[in-house]
Amino acid sequence: MSGLAVERGVLISKTGCTLSFERHLPAQVHTSDLVILGHGFLRRKEHLRGLALAIAATGVTTLSLDFCRDRPWETNHFRKALDMMRLADTQGARGVVYAGFSAGALAALIAGRNDPRTIGVVALDLVDAQGLGVMMARGLDRPLIGLVGEPSSCNAYNNGLAVFAASTRSRVQRFHGADHCDFESPTDWRCRLVCQEASASRQASTRRDIVRATTAAVRSLTMANDGH
Repeated sequence: MSGLAVERGVLISKTGCTLSFERHLPAQVHTSDLVILGHGFLRRKEHLRGLALAIAATGVTTLSLDFCRDRPWETNHFRKALDMMRLADTQGARGVVYAGFSAGALAALIAGRNDPRTIGVVALDLVDAQGLGVMMARGLDRPLIGLVGEPSSCNAYNNGLAVFAASTRSRVQRFHGADHCDFESPTDWRCRLVCQEASASRQASTRRDIVRATTAAVRSLTMANDGH
């Protein structure tokens, strides 16, 4: 996208893991707030690069990171949340929108619940784990915006809806016909192999609609914060 710059760096997590990140810088910054963006389970920051660039194009500096490598038999959502907060620390952030996809959305919610700099959380097809998201949503005193696709095994049959229902400040937007992979930009054959329904009708407009809705959600949060 014209006028955008991408910078790359590394940081050391609180658990000693080396994390790579990308900083997407707008040509013209419209707010001092930042977006920290987390990818899904067994995915990488590259799978949300299109979304990061789209958010940055609206004038909001956006950072995405690679979490410590997942193992198929375990994950640590709190560790991922700490990594997102650690990245915000390195940027001297004063106001943060935490956003993410799938398990990364759960990590974003945990970070948002525990970081006083949070101005809101944007969750793309969030997948909860053992009620952790519900507990975090109950304690979140900032806006929680959920974007949700069709129920499937890959989004735990929309168990994220219970998370949004637990928040008094949530707003949910449903995308009819969208599968789990539609919330990545770009996605790849690995996600489609596991998550795409055989009968699904692929429409490029679905992913574009999700990206537009996500950028609008972020802008609504930063604009409201700048108005205070």
